Amino acid sequence: MKTCRVCPLGSLGSYKYTVIFARFRNQWVFPRHRLRETFETAGGHIEPGETPLDGARRELWEETGARDFTIRPMFDYRAGDERGGANGMVFYADISALGELPEEFEMREVGLFDGLPEKLTYPGITPVLYEALLKTERNGQPILP
Repeated sequence: MKTCRVCPLGSLGSYKYTVIFARFRNQWVFPRHRLRETFETAGGHIEPGETPLDGARRELWEETGARDFTIRPMFDYRAGDERGGANGMVFYADISALGELPEEFEMREVGLFDGLPEKLTYPGITPVLYEALLKTERNGQPILP
């Protein structure tokens, strides 16, 4: 069983993944992978030599086609199961211009939603991070206009 724990920003020290919750025209942006019928946040592995922010910027473009955006780190997380886990950093992005999805990468489409999509690729992780993001907003760090 997968678990997901939210941690303060910068507290985990080393990171393997980025997760980006993004909005475009007041809707949440969730791409769909070419090999799946489910939606997920933009994000993925941080490449060698990248900072988490560099990785988040790259992944947001690769997986949504975002051309113009602001992005900022929100908090850390740890996800895993009985075999092990990995640390990641969660970002929030406000996209002002979306372009075409880059064809050389793995996403086939981008969906726009008022909240979380019903069919999620990571149902044990994405809702935990989404709720933490909304809670951060209520605690005096507004992320939504």
